[in-house]
Amino acid sequence: MRKFFKTVAVVTAFSVIEKCLGFLYRIYLSRSIGQEGVGLYQVALSVFALLLTVSCSGTPVTVSRLMTKYRAENDEKRVNGVISSGLTVTFFISAFLCGIFLALKNDLGFLFSDGRCVDIFTVVLPGLIFTSVYAVLRGVFWGNKAFLPYSIIELLEEICMIVAGVILVSSATNVFEGAYRAGVAVLISYVFSFSVALACFFIKKGKIVNPFPELKPLVFSAAPVTAMRTVNSLAVSLVSVILPMRLLAAGYTSGQAMSFFGAAAGEAIPILFIPTTLIGSFTLVLVPEISENFYGKNYMLLKKDVEKALKFSTLLTCLFVPVFTVCGEELGVLIFGSTLCGEYLSASAFLMVFMSLSSVTTSVLNSIGLEHKTMVYFVISACLMLACVWVLPAFLGIYALLVGFTFVYGLTTVLNLKLLEKSCKYKPEYKRYVLKTSIAVIPAVIFGFVTERLFLGLLGTLLTLLVTSALVVAFMTAVCFGLGVVDFGLIRGRIIKKGGSRRLKPQKVRN
Repeated sequence: MRKFFKTVAVVTAFSVIEKCLGFLYRIYLSRSIGQEGVGLYQVALSVFALLLTVSCSGTPVTVSRLMTKYRAENDEKRVNGVISSGLTVTFFISAFLCGIFLALKNDLGFLFSDGRCVDIFTVVLPGLIFTSVYAVLRGVFWGNKAFLPYSIIELLEEICMIVAGVILVSSATNVFEGAYRAGVAVLISYVFSFSVALACFFIKKGKIVNPFPELKPLVFSAAPVTAMRTVNSLAVSLVSVILPMRLLAAGYTSGQAMSFFGAAAGEAIPILFIPTTLIGSFTLVLVPEISENFYGKNYMLLKKDVEKALKFSTLLTCLFVPVFTVCGEELGVLIFGSTLCGEYLSASAFLMVFMSLSSVTTSVLNSIGLEHKTMVYFVISACLMLACVWVLPAFLGIYALLVGFTFVYGLTTVLNLKLLEKSCKYKPEYKRYVLKTSIAVIPAVIFGFVTERLFLGLLGTLLTLLVTSALVVAFMTAVCFGLGVVDFGLIRGRIIKKGGSRRLKPQKVRN
């Protein structure tokens, strides 16, 4: 258990550093090329993300899961086979897609509401091959539980993109050129991470063997995950096209539509993913353990692992919700200089609970072979989101996106939890915990708004943000203690026990 939490801590530390750097880079882009430039960049990358999803999204997690399964069955030969199959499949699919879209580059205007996005998309497109193959190598790291090399490569990729981006964007003369050069920086980072990961694979004596015997089981397991994530990316890509178009139909100008989309999708939504990112490190380490316990038929340990994932995700996310609800506007103004971003962030804060639980439950269900079910659930919710984005902009403007995301993450969370209860031999106990933690958010939000109004006129925006956030988190933690969500006595007992163990540790006798 100590090794598990140590691994989680290491992965989380690297992930936090990586995301903080990426967040700072996004601030730089926002201030350098503006919300319009961020909107162009975001739209182009959303279409690229769809192709990336089609080429490789289900393969890395499937390679990792099958590696765990075959090792549980003491069949090391099949481990090398499934790795080789994953690399082969992703290479040929990504190369095919890249070739097709580069050949049709002059006819891609229909994919984007703004024709300037085409050039940004095509400059990133060759990176599809590099990052697709790297994604499988990343799955190999997961399967081998080699989380440190994976974390280092991810961090170095982010640093590479930031350095290249700052150098290139700083000399841009207009919004489009800045967005285009940011796309070039993305391509450079993909080539870098692929090269480092491939070198690590062969240094660790990785082997490429005949891939064909493992193609069928790999494709059968990866197809549902790929389909689900393809629907996700397709939905995001469609939103990036439909939402600006529907905003135009509602009477907004092209510049306003792109600015609103950039503020919501390019600035606010990434902030909302902060808790999910932190939880992702925990899930990344826990999922192989869940797979091992499931295939090894250790059902009681499986139950405990699932409870651990759900409770940790809920608690961590709920600590963020009142802070973002109360201080969202200050965050938007201080980080991006955008009042719209801040308003959207404050209104959307409750979504974080669904985002985190949806992500965790989907990962757990996929790790025990229920990819087909999660795919169906997501398709249903994505269709509802697209309907919201099509119909509601005339009434809600950019907030139609918020309603759509609520359908996606809320519905998938509910359906995933029900499926999880049915699939575990011993039913996980989490409902009271989730309910109590969610209830604790309400008084914390009320306390936060009172505190913010009290300090805003006295301390200014920055100090009010810092002081209010700290007090809200402290208040939320106290409420959780009061509701029994966090057992203070247990924590104190462990500390005392740990301290007592140190005091009772035998001392070396010196002669």
